[in-house]
Amino acid sequence: MKVAKLLGMLALGMTLWAADPAIGTWKLNVAKSKYTPGPTPKSATLTYEEAADGIKRTGESVDADGKTTSFEYTAKFDGKDYPITGSDLYDAISLKRINEQTAEGTLKKSGKVVSHARRVVSKDGKVMTLTMTGTNPKGEKMHNVAVYDKQ
Repeated sequence: MKVAKLLGMLALGMTLWAADPAIGTWKLNVAKSKYTPGPTPKSATLTYEEAADGIKRTGESVDADGKTTSFEYTAKFDGKDYPITGSDLYDAISLKRINEQTAEGTLKKSGKVVSHARRVVSKDGKVMTLTMTGTNPKGEKMHNVAVYDKQ
């Protein structure tokens, strides 16, 4: 009986700490994405890798004018702030896991919340939707829905 309980607890623990479904490389599906107020980037690629108790995110995008930007972070899903490097828009992020397929992030600049992000990976693991709300660099309210395909 005790062995069965222990095995059950181990199985539950392994389920709770299963690999993040976002692990891998993702390319923006421009046709399925909507950026308000816009414009939509020409392209974007994101890569997520496992990190100690969290995730490392690297990425690069090419905006409508052809300017390439990138930023990266390594963070845990504990709601604490972690540094972002390479971005003029953000300098910190805090992450929180909502469920197995969903995570949320709060992006900050100089201690001020700039954007909220919600990342949902489809059950089949082939599509990731990243919804961002907040204020863009021009001070306009934004609501971007970026759809990414797993590579």
